[in-house]
Amino acid sequence: MKLNDTKCKNAKPNDPPSKSPRKLADGQGLYLWVMPNGAKYWRFSYRFNDKQKTQALGVYPEVSLKEARGLRTEARKLVSEGKDPSLERKKERVLAFDRSENTFETVARTWHKNRLVRWTPKYADEVLRRLENDVFPELGSYPISEITPALVLHTIRKIEERGAKEIAHRQLQKCGEIFRFALAEGKVATDPTYKLSEALEPVRTKNYAALEVDELPDFLKALEKNDARLYRNTRNALKLIMLTFVRTSELIKAEWKEIDFDKQLWTIPAHRMKMRKEHLVPLSDQAIALLKDQQEISGHRPLVFPSLVRPSQPMSNNTILGAIKRLGYKGRMTGHGFRALAMSAIKEKLGYRHEVIDRQLAHAPRSKIDRAYDRAEFMDERTVMMQKWADYIDEIQKC
Repeated sequence: MKLNDTKCKNAKPNDPPSKSPRKLADGQGLYLWVMPNGAKYWRFSYRFNDKQKTQALGVYPEVSLKEARGLRTEARKLVSEGKDPSLERKKERVLAFDRSENTFETVARTWHKNRLVRWTPKYADEVLRRLENDVFPELGSYPISEITPALVLHTIRKIEERGAKEIAHRQLQKCGEIFRFALAEGKVATDPTYKLSEALEPVRTKNYAALEVDELPDFLKALEKNDARLYRNTRNALKLIMLTFVRTSELIKAEWKEIDFDKQLWTIPAHRMKMRKEHLVPLSDQAIALLKDQQEISGHRPLVFPSLVRPSQPMSNNTILGAIKRLGYKGRMTGHGFRALAMSAIKEKLGYRHEVIDRQLAHAPRSKIDRAYDRAEFMDERTVMMQKWADYIDEIQKC
């Protein structure tokens, strides 16, 4: 006879007392076991691969008779499909644990730790800080395998709505990297960020302000005349960045130990380069003369361009920008703009190939062709090119 709620509620242990549970059948393999201490457990008995097996379905009354029958139906369906209900239940528990352990934040922090060897400490801190501010509050507690494109888009659009469009695109890119890392780890089946960038407002790329080639003579005259009353230290920095077209950060943190006067070569160490690769800068005769002049200013300090206020610290990037402003070129030129100017002028006026100049600029290769050239250093050509560039600057300054 099938069970009912009253029978389940009033069921007592075996009488006389026994160590064995009292077994009350409901049919189709479902039993209520009443233990000697009065506790009641649901069990489902079934055969799988010619073996008699039993599956626990919960404790009464937390699991009601109706719920136990529903679990029995599900278990019988699995048996009919050739699946072992006990193994399927264990699999569900493992997957549930995996989901709880592999939240987006957990995986993202693992991804971040994995990338530390490639990043500078400053950049690594910035990446983590932005995730903590913009992404973790929205997605952090979700199991990463359950995050949908809609959830990601909702998170990124909240960044976009506060006017930070460029940051929104960057955070979407970082989320994509995290999901692809999770994909490689077998924690997700797809990348939900795929093509989501098309749902965001496009960001216009803002190039650094840079002079046109024809404007260079007037800039050189203004620098030489020095009505702006720039310090000699600052003028030397502007002249050297023009002669070498290195990045501003590479210039202001230069140390004398990097300069080889005999070989006329400046070796910038990998940790100071954007691409984390040692970079060689051939120095023209004019650059060498300028550096010797700078030695009188720097004295015995390690830095080539020390701060005049705090000599143990490098010159500030704002010193370069301030000097350009005082020369009357605010909004028309930046420290980084000398790189664009050199690229245009050397191609247009000196006739050098793009890849040779690009190598001197230490740009990241963007195409298969560029990556092929990336293996070539062109040092002989670059050495001649840098001298011709310095001679060209001298020539137009006299006009």
